[in-house]
Amino acid sequence: MHYLLFYDVVTDYTTARTPYRKSHLLHAMAAHQRGEIILAGALTNPADGAVLVFQGDSPKVAEDFASADPYVLNGVVTSWRVREWNTVVGDNPALVVDPNTL
Repeated sequence: MHYLLFYDVVTDYTTARTPYRKSHLLHAMAAHQRGEIILAGALTNPADGAVLVFQGDSPKVAEDFASADPYVLNGVVTSWRVREWNTVVGDNPALVVDPNTL
């Protein structure tokens, strides 16, 4: 299954994240190495949030990531939420659709 982790962030996000950026990125890179994060990054124009794509058996993988993220722990992220994403097209979708049955 795939899960989207949405981050809402402080107004001056790009400045506020600076002291925690290295530890946040190392945290994310470690999750990627474990096969948990597929893609992750900040939204731009405006820089007012971030979206991280996870794969796992439950939303716990994304929830655990957020709970230990330096951005969350230090108030750069003001709120976060996890949504299950029913993927059907792309690499390793959660649901394989047979085009012959459409």
